[in-house]
Amino acid sequence: MTTAVFHAQSNVIGATISTMADLLHELGDVSPRRVLMSPFPGGAVADDLLRFLDGQGREKRLCELIDGVLVEKSMGWFEARLATLLVLFLESYLEDHDIGFTLGADAPHRLDEQLIRLPDVAFVRYESLPSSQERQSAIANWVPDLAVEVLSPSNTPGEMERKLNDYFQHGVKRVWYVDPELRTVRVFQSRDDFRSLTEVDILEDAELLPGFQLSIQEWFRRADQAKQRGPR
Repeated sequence: MTTAVFHAQSNVIGATISTMADLLHELGDVSPRRVLMSPFPGGAVADDLLRFLDGQGREKRLCELIDGVLVEKSMGWFEARLATLLVLFLESYLEDHDIGFTLGADAPHRLDEQLIRLPDVAFVRYESLPSSQERQSAIANWVPDLAVEVLSPSNTPGEMERKLNDYFQHGVKRVWYVDPELRTVRVFQSRDDFRSLTEVDILEDAELLPGFQLSIQEWFRRADQAKQRGPR
């Protein structure tokens, strides 16, 4: 792995990248097990990501494209359960407030030419969409108004810091970080403006989701049922 390879093939990963340790640090100190080596880091493009999402000729994987590098998303079943329930709550709200729609973790969003993120839950207001002729791509070519990430054990602080920067630098209006272990939700209004909510709080956003209210305690209670029910 040489500096020249990364510098030539990525518009962000540049001359400071000369070792795998440099690359992992640039990506937020992610585990090397999550970095795909084919295509070679720095040379991956959107079509490579789509081949993994579609499982074409290889194992299906959820990956994000970060500066020409494919990084696998990790999400355990309980994190997926929390995300699924949030989609359910949001869609129930949207039945009476037809202002947009939700997407799940297998929906890629292009934030930049070499930056494609897969938020665990995304909410998009209709007014944020491009014209219908521009919605035909397999990759959403719009920025979600809300990006939700449910933290997994393999997510590093550096990775989530970088992801937060990416979202707000490219026009996302809100970011929610859900911590299943602490049972908290951090609601980011901007990169440096956030509030931390616990199970005694109500999750709401009068500006982005007028009228939406979700008891965090109820959200986690519903998710916990999957652990508690079933044959003994």
